[in-house]
Amino acid sequence: MGTVFSFDVRGEPDAVRAALEEAVARLHRVDEVFSTYREDSQISRLARGELTVEECDPQVAEVLELGAEAERVSDGWFSTRYEGRLDPTGIVKGWAAERAALHLAAAGASGVSVNGGGDVQLCGVPGPHRPWRVGVSDPLRPGALAAVVSAAGVDELAVATSGTAERGAHIVDPRTGKSAVTDLVAVTVVGPRLTWADAWATAAFAMGSRAGLDWLESLPDVEALLITAGNEVRCTGGLARRLG
Repeated sequence: MGTVFSFDVRGEPDAVRAALEEAVARLHRVDEVFSTYREDSQISRLARGELTVEECDPQVAEVLELGAEAERVSDGWFSTRYEGRLDPTGIVKGWAAERAALHLAAAGASGVSVNGGGDVQLCGVPGPHRPWRVGVSDPLRPGALAAVVSAAGVDELAVATSGTAERGAHIVDPRTGKSAVTDLVAVTVVGPRLTWADAWATAAFAMGSRAGLDWLESLPDVEALLITAGNEVRCTGGLARRLG
């Protein structure tokens, strides 16, 4: 998927070792099926018309359905197409990291953090009376943090950021097919599940700060931090409860 995944798993080693190996194997399988960098992946072959969805791994239909739902909820600001070609990358990474974290939690891990290219799915706690905390990079000040998100009080939390600081202008405006030109440099979305947090961050970035913030405010169980190129910080009304 063109990125790095990392795991922080807490609990009895013997209880989670097999689950961790299975989670890693599943991520490699996701890469085999969905990578747009691999000419032989099922998603590349599907995009070229060499396979039908029915002939692909069942995960393909699942992910495409999730992408269609994200497109519907965002009124078309999220898309599984890039330059006219099928490309569900925008939802696969979050879905894969979320699935890995939930698998480990179900296997008995007391705390799980799965980081997929900077987007994080958290489950449980890292220790007694100690919540997971995730630093949000400041896109305008390399090495600094714009905020710290806390998972205190919840069993599951996801933090996803879309922006230009790490990968440049890679987010596309689905209406034009060209790079999204907005006043934003980063959008961080906080919610229970990474599949949606990642998709919503991408869609909101393409919308711009005003429309993006209004839309994010309308979504249930979602908070967000938006930073503009002029270093203006905008937040959803409930974000303060997740900072610390």
